Amino acid sequence: MIRTVLTLAAGIGVGAGGMAAAYHEDGKVTLLAERNIVEKLDGNETKATVVEVNLEPGQAGAPHRHPGPAFGYVLEGEYEWGVDDQPAKVLKAGETFYEPTGSLHRVSKNPAAKGKTRVLALVLHPRDAKLIAVPEPKTE
Repeated sequence: MIRTVLTLAAGIGVGAGGMAAAYHEDGKVTLLAERNIVEKLDGNETKATVVEVNLEPGQAGAPHRHPGPAFGYVLEGEYEWGVDDQPAKVLKAGETFYEPTGSLHRVSKNPAAKGKTRVLALVLHPRDAKLIAVPEPKTE
């Protein structure tokens, strides 16, 4: 699985001509590559997007959902990850995770007191999706 994710990410990066941009949610998210792909997702024209997420010690991302399946690989540090009602897990560098389309990514955190967390994520999504991480509405 790790080889598959990294091979796909590398291929997308080469195909996209090294495209890079940055934007912020919670933590720093760097766009590494975007590429239209031939395969369809639920009958929709599809795009693959690869990002690197960097979290400082104790920093957490906001709950969100992805418009397609997401695959992640922890590059550095520890990553506390929780989806839907499953218990959160702490993943270490070299470990992977998968999120089904539309699942609630409710925990996304660097649980360490020292050291940064870096995660490589690949999201397959409809080409017309406006966001690859859709914020979960806050409940009162």
